[in-house]
Amino acid sequence: MERKYQVKFETQVIHEGYDSEMFNGSLAPPIFQTSTFTFETAQQGEKRFAGEEEGYIYSRLGNPTVKMLEERMAALEKGESALAFGSGMAAVSAVLFALTKTGDHILCSQGVYGCTFGLLAMMDEKYKISHDFSTMETKEQLLEEIKPETACIYVETPINPTMKLVDLKMVAEVGREKGIPVIVDNTFCSPYLQNPIELGCDIVIHSATKYIGGHGDVVAGIVIGPKAFLDKVSMTTQKDIGGIISPFDAWLLLRGLKTLAVRLDRHCENTEKLAGYLLEHPKVKKIYFPGDNHNPDYEIAQKQMRKPGGMISFTLKGDKGTAQAFMNELKLIKIAVSLGDAETLIQHPATMTHAVVPQESRERMGIEDTLLRLSVGLESWEDIRDDLAQALDRI
Repeated sequence: MERKYQVKFETQVIHEGYDSEMFNGSLAPPIFQTSTFTFETAQQGEKRFAGEEEGYIYSRLGNPTVKMLEERMAALEKGESALAFGSGMAAVSAVLFALTKTGDHILCSQGVYGCTFGLLAMMDEKYKISHDFSTMETKEQLLEEIKPETACIYVETPINPTMKLVDLKMVAEVGREKGIPVIVDNTFCSPYLQNPIELGCDIVIHSATKYIGGHGDVVAGIVIGPKAFLDKVSMTTQKDIGGIISPFDAWLLLRGLKTLAVRLDRHCENTEKLAGYLLEHPKVKKIYFPGDNHNPDYEIAQKQMRKPGGMISFTLKGDKGTAQAFMNELKLIKIAVSLGDAETLIQHPATMTHAVVPQESRERMGIEDTLLRLSVGLESWEDIRDDLAQALDRI
């Protein structure tokens, strides 16, 4: 049913991309759990394969449940189109493979997720696609670091796990000036807290496993960007490499999205309170949180994020053994490497998510052996605080 007015985010996450009247009034979107689709005639099959007629062919090439998810995510991120993948890394690799060729160069933010780091290293080793890491602090710096062969600029903000921010408007200006696409991993924020496309960036990536799903029961990725580019990715990189999402997983994400705004409000509220607690604790050396007004990136957060988010990293006084001993004393908080779930999760980046990154590179990224990353859940914030307190008392 077509609307004649623009609805707000909280309504879009529930309704966008689905019309129950088209599916016998079913309130919940149906799951098209099929691998293939039939044609009425041989000629119709020929036309669909030739791109002369719209319609479904095979679920690796498109599926109605998946399409509902893609349309909803495109609307939420203010993009023209979207593609869903079987994992966040399938989404990252599809975009980078689609934008580069042998001899090209990728300019990246100073820190990236460990598996993204591993992918970049593999692309360099196997295909001679080089990369450099940049702090991306000024426009002048970026312009100096871009090479004639730079094919794209890849940004995480907030950066995993140091929570450092990159000014997206500034990077987007450089990208436009040089004719280079800017890719943003927006996983830590979700479209509820930050919209890179509105800030001038070209392509947005999510590990939908995290806040989009929100319940720790699905692994998936999403790419949002220009329709012409994603149509090309769909019929080349995604189709031929095959990192597709299943219809059931797409359905789980549609279900998770319905509560995204409500969940993020609670995640953010809990995190702000816990950041205040950790900031004052004598055994905590430093906290990394965009909502801390002493954070050097606080002004960037105020400019491009609606709220500071549900993630906080902090270092303890001591060494790696101290950090691990603290984790082992936690009772309520779970030791796990994901984020954005209802449960509060903690992990040790140096030996877990970023273990693949050589120590020298980790240190340049600011990943110390005492750094811990906390994904604040939906529990009572006082209960999370009390668990942190009793564990800190024991080290």
